Amino acid sequence: MASLDDLRFFTLVARLGSLTAVAREMGLTLPAVSKRLTLLEQRLGVQLVLRTTRRLDLTLEGERYVEGARPIISQLDELESVVSNSQALLTGRLNINASFGFGRRYIAPLISAFHRLHPELDIDLQLTSQPLNFLDSSVDIDLRVGEPPDSRLVAIKLKSNSRVVCASPAYLDKRGVPQQVTDLAQHNCIVLRQYESDYSLWRFTRAGKEYVQKVSGDLSSNDGETVVNYARDGHGIILRSKWDIKTDLSQEALIPVLTDYQAPDADIFAVYTYRKHVPARISVFITYLKQRLALEP
Repeated sequence: MASLDDLRFFTLVARLGSLTAVAREMGLTLPAVSKRLTLLEQRLGVQLVLRTTRRLDLTLEGERYVEGARPIISQLDELESVVSNSQALLTGRLNINASFGFGRRYIAPLISAFHRLHPELDIDLQLTSQPLNFLDSSVDIDLRVGEPPDSRLVAIKLKSNSRVVCASPAYLDKRGVPQQVTDLAQHNCIVLRQYESDYSLWRFTRAGKEYVQKVSGDLSSNDGETVVNYARDGHGIILRSKWDIKTDLSQEALIPVLTDYQAPDADIFAVYTYRKHVPARISVFITYLKQRLALEP
């Protein structure tokens, strides 16, 4: 019968791929770690790893063992978190993913404040411009714009957020103010190229009717902050989330246009994989985010 300690030990071996690294992580000597692996293999009656001078490679039996161990460990951790009602003192590790701009400006400061409340919790923030595949990552929470299409994921709405079409006063004085969606075809539109989407098609609704306009321009980027800077410098029209440009709007560095049309919402969600027992570190952090983001105008 496999023990939980054996399962945790071998998943660490598989993750680090080096007995020296495992010894360092566990605070043991290299011979002690090597002996423990040998005893585990003897008890199971199979070879779990192929040892070389540089690294360890899992055998087929080793791969099967670690694949079976991971969900068991995850379920036990989740169950212990719920049963122990550990919300007062969160421990363990919380892996979070967010987009570059939103993550830097909003999430990182909130994580800093949250960690002061829960100093025993290890928190890793990963910033990326690409959509997250939960099946291929170790992320606990993905903070994203829009609900995920996968029904196996749980999406908690953190904050409503609209999109705004806008440009600098200098650009509008020079090129004029678009009055309807089709006017965008005559303007220099700065597009944000992300997620291999149809980024050059801007969609709107007005009075229940849908409008789709293909836009183009001589500047584009896959970084939202860069796109906003281009617009602020007077190069063209952008379509951006309100959270990203609210200071520019309040200071009239950017002026909204086509205000009688509505672009698709960019509501912010916390997304995680469905599980019967949600660890306290996930549920408490999401609740904290929702409360703090609600204070943002």
